[in-house]
Amino acid sequence: MARLQQCLNQGKLSLIVSLPANDAGLARAALDAGADGLKVHYNVGHRASGTHFGSLESYREVFQTIRGMFDGPLGVVPAGSLEDAERESIGQLAPLGFDFYSIYAHHLPSHMLYESGLEKTFAINNEYDLSLVQSARHFGFTALEASIVPGSEYGTPLSFADVLKYRMLVQQAQIPVLVPSQRKLVADDIRALSDAGVQAVLLGAIVLGSSEEQMRSKVAEFRNAIDRLT
Repeated sequence: MARLQQCLNQGKLSLIVSLPANDAGLARAALDAGADGLKVHYNVGHRASGTHFGSLESYREVFQTIRGMFDGPLGVVPAGSLEDAERESIGQLAPLGFDFYSIYAHHLPSHMLYESGLEKTFAINNEYDLSLVQSARHFGFTALEASIVPGSEYGTPLSFADVLKYRMLVQQAQIPVLVPSQRKLVADDIRALSDAGVQAVLLGAIVLGSSEEQMRSKVAEFRNAIDRLT
């Protein structure tokens, strides 16, 4: 079974960390604190962290280092537009050891649906017709990233209204749903997300900060909250 699929099928909420920088020290801190998987970026601007990530070539060495640290799922956001999702760079990802890609549906060109050698996940934002997610299973997607919080609300607390939306997506998507930390999630939110049927939380800069110390502390909090549910 592919690594991401196996992680999402482990019978409890999975904890995946979206690194705020492509940095081996941050990766090690996340893994030591209990992350099940990691996600990195290149060739894209990241709104939540205010970071612009450069070319694949500029990160090749650090990506290989991170891959060598663990045998869990390693994902990548490879582009922030249709034009930037170049076939040549996508073809280099599986040989580098990546397991899955993560990209907005409106940034995903048709060539990425086939023969990438990667498990496929896609994201939707708050402007999508949520009923469309029912069609993703037909195209062999492993998971849906529910990035449905408006940008103007990033960093605000999770509400029951959010949980209801996540629950609806779980019911409609028929594939695992990942919830990214667009809200300022706290460990107490884990039970509600688990009860909603979410299969992974994807912690990023809004929750984790930017230092190794912050990373280690926050990931450990969420790890402990997940483990208390089982």
